[in-house]
Amino acid sequence: MNILIVGPSWVGDMVMAQTLVVCLKQQHGEACQIDVLAPDWSRPILERMPQVRQALSLPLGHGSLELATRRRIGRELAGQYDQAILLPNSLKSALVPFFAGIPVRTGWRGEMRYGLLNDLRVLDKERYPLMIERFMALAYPPDAELPKPYPKPALQIEDSSRAAALSRFSLELDRPVLALCPGAEFGEAKRWPSEHYAKVAEEKIRQGWQVWLFGSKNDHAVGEQIRARLIPGLREEAVNLSGETSLAEAIDLLSCAAAVVSNDSGLMHVAAALNRPLVAIYGSTSPGFTPPLADQVATVRLGLECSPCFDRTCRFGHYNCLRDLPPAQVISALEPLVGEALSDPQGN
Repeated sequence: MNILIVGPSWVGDMVMAQTLVVCLKQQHGEACQIDVLAPDWSRPILERMPQVRQALSLPLGHGSLELATRRRIGRELAGQYDQAILLPNSLKSALVPFFAGIPVRTGWRGEMRYGLLNDLRVLDKERYPLMIERFMALAYPPDAELPKPYPKPALQIEDSSRAAALSRFSLELDRPVLALCPGAEFGEAKRWPSEHYAKVAEEKIRQGWQVWLFGSKNDHAVGEQIRARLIPGLREEAVNLSGETSLAEAIDLLSCAAAVVSNDSGLMHVAAALNRPLVAIYGSTSPGFTPPLADQVATVRLGLECSPCFDRTCRFGHYNCLRDLPPAQVISALEPLVGEALSDPQGN
């Protein structure tokens, strides 16, 4: 059985897609070969999923149709797969499997994909409230019961790759590492304030920890804001890696963390898939849809009447669901996780 998965377009969704891959292996056996067609940025994630045979490049910009390119890729893949499973709900995501002539093309109904998909499912959001349930269900016949317990994403890190990342950035593991992930591509309504992150950083540095800040180049400025709020002597113990690392390096370095504090973001799901002790901060969104999937997790939110709203910006302009969430609450959630982390810093 050879299966092609058309992968999602966001870091967190790609991490959660590993649950589908595990279910397919359970359903069809280890002989089942699974490839994932996805943008090149996702390769470091897929290469750390042992169940994926190979990551196939989809060299298209987000949202672009480029029909001729999709037809060319489809023809190159013709005759190689028994089934395609589509995780995006867009029409354009169904084109490559259609052009490839893959016999079974499975996905949720989405954007007018009649004819492009021949195993078209109608999503019952109440039956499958979690994103991973919606992914996993596509591994089984319609209306099948999902086996429990649900699999958790688990990325595998090579020691040599991790050592290379540590060396490149001159990082040492002589003290426990607190990883902070203060960014969120979704928008401001997912970002806990930098001054609150700085309080958490100060608390742990005073306890003898070091702090590494992670994110994209868009998050570099907020990383510097956090560092600027630390007094001299403490500031030097915080390293801003946002925008400096590749995604592969960020994943490998996150695996070194003794604990992680993160907004609801792609890196939150990466930290969970690395089995890092994690405090996840929610504002406009809800852990009821895309929770971090790991054993050592605490989710923190205020649960105001106006949240979750799932808006990118606060409709009232106050962002109280995040601004009013005090650092002390996050520090308190972090403490029970820290002892276990320090006794086994690599999560073995």
